[in-house]
Amino acid sequence: MQPPGVIADVHVIIVNFNAGNALTRCVQSVLDQQVPVRITVVDNASSDSSIADLQKGIGPSKNVAIMANTTNLGFARAINAAAREVSREGQYLLILNPDCEMLSGSLPALQTALDNDPRAALAGPNVVDGEGRAMRGNMRCFPHPWSALLTFSGLWRLGRWIPAFAGVEKIEGLPVETVPAEAVSGACMLIRLPEFFGIGCMDGDYGLHCEDLDLMFRLREQGFHCLFVPSARVFHAQGISSASRPVWVHWQKHRGMQRFFMKFQACDTSPPLRWLVIAGIWLRFTATLPLAWFRS
Repeated sequence: MQPPGVIADVHVIIVNFNAGNALTRCVQSVLDQQVPVRITVVDNASSDSSIADLQKGIGPSKNVAIMANTTNLGFARAINAAAREVSREGQYLLILNPDCEMLSGSLPALQTALDNDPRAALAGPNVVDGEGRAMRGNMRCFPHPWSALLTFSGLWRLGRWIPAFAGVEKIEGLPVETVPAEAVSGACMLIRLPEFFGIGCMDGDYGLHCEDLDLMFRLREQGFHCLFVPSARVFHAQGISSASRPVWVHWQKHRGMQRFFMKFQACDTSPPLRWLVIAGIWLRFTATLPLAWFRS
């Protein structure tokens, strides 16, 4: 817990939408890290009792502020709205999903990793499931047409034996020591505040999904890199917030894919391939829509 008068080393932003009692566990897990923090919970017009449960669960706290939106701004815009209220005196910004819980020592481990590497602007933990197993997306490559096709089609599984078939995610054998990575999980990201503001914060034109890749890609364009920090472990109960509107989330995911491609890669792609990639994104959306619909 942050002593009175101490400037927070880490400003934490958690965007909440109908996360239920997972939100309280998330916030408490950050407060338990024994690092001076200031937490802003941005509520995107939730219809459940998650905010009331949080206030009841943690009681009055000078370390936790709630920003209540009357409409759902989307993830990136909610982050940016909260970031504008952040004191520039802090060193780091932690962007954390409300369905995550930071395990003991995770936040100090992420801080130490960044402190030890001045060219690293962002650090991500080993995100694990309820059984302690590493989840997909802990270490990723930035997508390009070929790797995206392999990932969409499932052919990425052949990458275990044929390197040319590797998709956008590392399949197995995650490092046991801190290493640079093109991209890490967007569920929990610790980023240096000057670099976050220096690249103009998050791109608010993403609704949900791919805004994290966009952030990491723009950091790389400025000469920085990300770190994967396996000693920091974060439990992720994936999908709690999206459970109430899976079709909308499914659409936003594919919309984000298209925006990332058009923003960073389309200009270097021939027109026939460009339209093939866009068609592939929306063909995938159509093919997998019944599963998303079934979840609704």
